[in-house]
Formats: sequence, structure tokens, C-alpha cells
Amino acid sequence: MEVTLVMFRETGDRRDFALSGDTVIIGRQEACGIRIPLPEVSRKHVAITQSGAKVIAKDLGSANGTYVNNTRVTETTLEPGDHLVVGPVVFTVQINGQPVDIRPVRTRLRRRQAARPDVAASARDAKAASDILGLEEGDDDPISALEALASSADQTAIDPYEEEEE
Repeated sequence: MEVTLVMFRETGDRRDFALSGDTVIIGRQEACGIRIPLPEVSRKHVAITQSGAKVIAKDLGSANGTYVNNTRVTETTLEPGDHLVVGPVVFTVQINGQPVDIRPVRTRLRRRQAARPDVAASARDAKAASDILGLEEGDDDPISALEALASSADQTAIDPYEEEEE
């Protein structure tokens, strides 16, 4: 079975993450199969397991939760086309090439002032996030924006759940 997690950058560029092995851990820790070094992502956030003909997402006790199709889950079977949300990152699940056409669902970060300076992402983690997600310096996407914010004088934290102002 071929399982791919598809994400889109703010620019609309698509990035595919083919899952290899029986279980892949998504999280902030360096040892994770898919590393998202952002403060909203737990060290070990969610495990994606291929078991027979099923693909199972299991939250690993993350602080901010794992969401599938806008519902917080502890464990669920993933279907083609499901949206898996890990922190501020939205993945579309593709199984054996299905669905063929995937609509872009943008991964976006919204900023707010940090209550404490240690809550802000470090420039090193922002750079690592940029590397992991295949972004180039200067890309107009949320990870590049995070990198710029992390290195700026006014420290900020990311709140992926904050309502966007129109």
C-alpha cells in the first residue's frame, strides 16, 4: 500500500511525503519520520501506522491534539482524501494514488504576541522546519514567515487556531 501525505504551501506549491515502513511518527523531535519543529507540534505528536489494508492515525498524547476532517481524534482509520491536521500543518491523505485530484488546503500560521519570550520559535527550529518542508529562503509561505519572525527583535508565538481578521 502506498500512503502519501500531501501539503500545500501558501504559494500553492505542493509537497508530498511518501510514508515508508509500517509506522511513521510526525512530531517536533529530530528522530521523527516527518519533523515539524514548531511549538504547536509535540515532540511525538501522531503515529501513522499501515496495518493490512488500513491506515491508522493515533495521537500520541499531544498537547494541541490531532485533527482529522476538523474533528479531534485519539485514534482513527484514515481514508483517501481525509485532512490530517498536526499543529498548523494540514495534510491531505492519499492512499494508492487516491484521490487523484487533491484540492489545495493551505497550511497557514497566524501571529500573535508571545506571552513569554521562550514561547517564540527559535531561528534554528524555523530553519529546520523550512528544510523539512522543502522550502527555499524567501518563499512567501508560513514557514519562511516564521523564520523571519523568529529572527526579528519583537518575539512572537504562532497560534494556528486564532480567527483570521477579514
